[in-house]
Amino acid sequence: MTDTAMPAVRGRLTQNRSLADLTWLRVGGPADWLFQPADPEDLQDFLRALRGDTPVFPMGVGSNLIVRDGGLRAVVIRLGRGFNTITVDGDTVTCGAAVLDAHVARKAADHGIDLTFLRTIPGAIGGAVRMNAGCYGSYMADVFVSARAVTRAGEVITLRPDDLNFQYRQTDLAPDTVIFEVTLRGPTGDPQALHARMEDQLAKRDATQPTKDRSAGSTFRNPAGFSSTGRADDVHDLKAWKVIDEAGLRGHSRGGAQMSEKHSNFMINIGTATAADLEGLGEEVRKKVYDSSGITLEWEIMRVGEPAPEKDPGQGDKQA
Repeated sequence: MTDTAMPAVRGRLTQNRSLADLTWLRVGGPADWLFQPADPEDLQDFLRALRGDTPVFPMGVGSNLIVRDGGLRAVVIRLGRGFNTITVDGDTVTCGAAVLDAHVARKAADHGIDLTFLRTIPGAIGGAVRMNAGCYGSYMADVFVSARAVTRAGEVITLRPDDLNFQYRQTDLAPDTVIFEVTLRGPTGDPQALHARMEDQLAKRDATQPTKDRSAGSTFRNPAGFSSTGRADDVHDLKAWKVIDEAGLRGHSRGGAQMSEKHSNFMINIGTATAADLEGLGEEVRKKVYDSSGITLEWEIMRVGEPAPEKDPGQGDKQA
């Protein structure tokens, strides 16, 4: 992106900002600009004033993301403190898009609202809506009431379920539209029982997933998965980890990247991985699974940005 003047902001605008420390996998190059708006009005004013040909990429907490080593030629928008409130009214919960899924689940349980499936989903609520996150047979589609968002043109809009067209791990939300507030409605339950259920879910997750390693959650979607919309074919009988295991790829590694020994659909950074290691390992797994079973695994982790520039072979290290 050419170095053009940016609109004035009340939040924080940083040029050439590395994104590696903002992703759970701790890899990736810089964004041309990182914008952290102060509040929805700051976000709206910025997008309205930003040149129309400037790419925009909304980023959550980086829990489901590989930023390639060459970085992003875009303005990355990351919501922070001005977008982390939670309010409860009856059986509805309204929260800023930057609130972590786990915090929403706990706050809802305090008020006897069952959003417990969110407790073990990494990430923030804005991203959970965008990808129709879910587990234990429940999805955002089941509890979503509405969301408020700012379009690339700086217009504030209200989104309803029909606008998003929820599907398995995806929606029709425009990639440069920024959700800043979400309203959810869940069934009621006893607060103590809801908290107990979440503790049980956490224990099961920690026993089966590499929660202490650097990962981005599930690497691939379960084959033939469907959105939770009451359809008779809403099943996940075929698991991604199972076809990865059957291809002999549990623990398989490339550079500093590895398919976890604990859960083979979790890709982990063992400490030295580049984004190229991680994405290359994923593509290798996809090829070998296809060769083994004829199944084409689809990425669940989002990959964005450009690869690192290739080094000129004539420009090797020089010794004094």
